[in-house]
Amino acid sequence: MIVVYILVALVALFFIAAALMPASYNIEKSIVINKPASAPFEKVANLSNYRDWNPWQKMEPASISEITGTPASPGHKFAWEGKKIGTGSLTVKSAVPYKLVQLDLQFIRPFKSQANDNWKFEENNGSTKVTWQNDGGLPYPMGRIMGAMIKANLNKQFEIGLKNLKEACEK
Repeated sequence: MIVVYILVALVALFFIAAALMPASYNIEKSIVINKPASAPFEKVANLSNYRDWNPWQKMEPASISEITGTPASPGHKFAWEGKKIGTGSLTVKSAVPYKLVQLDLQFIRPFKSQANDNWKFEENNGSTKVTWQNDGGLPYPMGRIMGAMIKANLNKQFEIGLKNLKEACEK
């Protein structure tokens, strides 16, 4: 009977801990690219270019993808499916040439979630500060429990992605 009480207490502790954890996350990373804003804007706003620099697409180059819509226009969409990277899509919500791209990020598998993926381009003397920002919810209970690990992984992937973007633009 004591074992049952211990198990119930551990399960209750798990759910209480999850309730106390943050319900959302926000990641923001920047890099300076030694090119005018048109170069990184084109690599981000035209989703046909994602395989050139996106860390998740580079992780599984054999993944299946489909690109639809007009680049840099609302509705332009990149959908993917892979064994490592799961299934999801990235859709342009809005784009202001050489200034801003706002995207809707949807994950279907391994678990459903939604995030905002935003890009800001600030040109100064022929170089461009590129800021990649992403925020979304952490589903209760597992997303919240794993939130710190998810955020640490995203921070690392954003750094790799920005470095890849810089290299692709400066070639």
